[in-house]
Amino acid sequence: MTDRSASAPRPAGRARLAVAGLGRMGSVHARNIARSCPSAELVAVFDTRLDVARPLGEELGARVAESYEALLADPGVDAVVIATPTAAHAAMALEAVRAGKHVFSEKPISLERASTVEVVEAFSEARQFLQVGFHRRFDPALVAAAGRVSAGELGEVRLYRASQRDKASPAPQFIAGSGGIFIDMGIHDFDTARWLVGEVESVSAEGASWQDPAFASTGDYHSAVVVLRFTGGALGSIDISRVAGYGYESSLELMGEKATVRIDEPFAASYEWREPGSSSKPLIASYDRRYGAAFSAELEHFARSVLSGEPTGPSGHDALAAFDIARAAAESCRLGAPVAVPGRHDVARPLR
Repeated sequence: MTDRSASAPRPAGRARLAVAGLGRMGSVHARNIARSCPSAELVAVFDTRLDVARPLGEELGARVAESYEALLADPGVDAVVIATPTAAHAAMALEAVRAGKHVFSEKPISLERASTVEVVEAFSEARQFLQVGFHRRFDPALVAAAGRVSAGELGEVRLYRASQRDKASPAPQFIAGSGGIFIDMGIHDFDTARWLVGEVESVSAEGASWQDPAFASTGDYHSAVVVLRFTGGALGSIDISRVAGYGYESSLELMGEKATVRIDEPFAASYEWREPGSSSKPLIASYDRRYGAAFSAELEHFARSVLSGEPTGPSGHDALAAFDIARAAAESCRLGAPVAVPGRHDVARPLR
């Protein structure tokens, strides 16, 4: 590990975090830890591409690990943020827990249920904690709505509706390793549904693809619709699309017996441009613009958990539950019939 700043004292009251994987989300996390998380200090970064890791480490004043093993062996690292490609999450999380490190892992933990369970159980047995990157739980608008729902202002929830739409599809090689639209995209909506409404007992799903030879080879869908039946009797509907064209959208509506809450922030600016016979407002183009504040908040929350020793964020159990809903949706789409979701999972304690 490059030793520039290796001897620097630890700032009082700040958790020492390292980021492994410096692609799009990893670089966002590294910059947020270094610049936007008062309870955290970015002490180290790692990526198999040293030509990527070195300039980012230099920019942010962080040590650069020559290997993941070196990162985990560093006594100056309290916890690791894992933002590598999904296929590597589970193995890297298991290595980290064996090294005595707390972990923040991007979703999903794994593309396989067995390895997801293995990771969740390993952290439970080691009494280390695992927070999963369900950033919507930290979005200011959603947090405000959740607080009022929890206080009973909505009354009994009767309907949950959500839309998640990307402007353009990612490259086919990304999709091929993503786990499919239900795991890659829908898992955020499934987690949000559990958080705001409760457990899901069954799902029905349909998917559609357009004629695109490169995309067809992935076996995935361009768009999908999922109907949820919650154990409390409420219904939910979620539409997901990889290719909306107009911009990025993540909207939600929760209807209760007393009130309804809608959250929809598609605009990139507050101004409106008006011309004869028409008006327009600039739209958000990608998820990082919509959820920028949430990405910072989830890591600040993680850092506080590291300092306090009390994990309160979305847990491995929450990740497993959302993964089970996603798998059930994929199976329903394949069978053309409703599919039951495995029984109740442990739910993370309320966020503080």
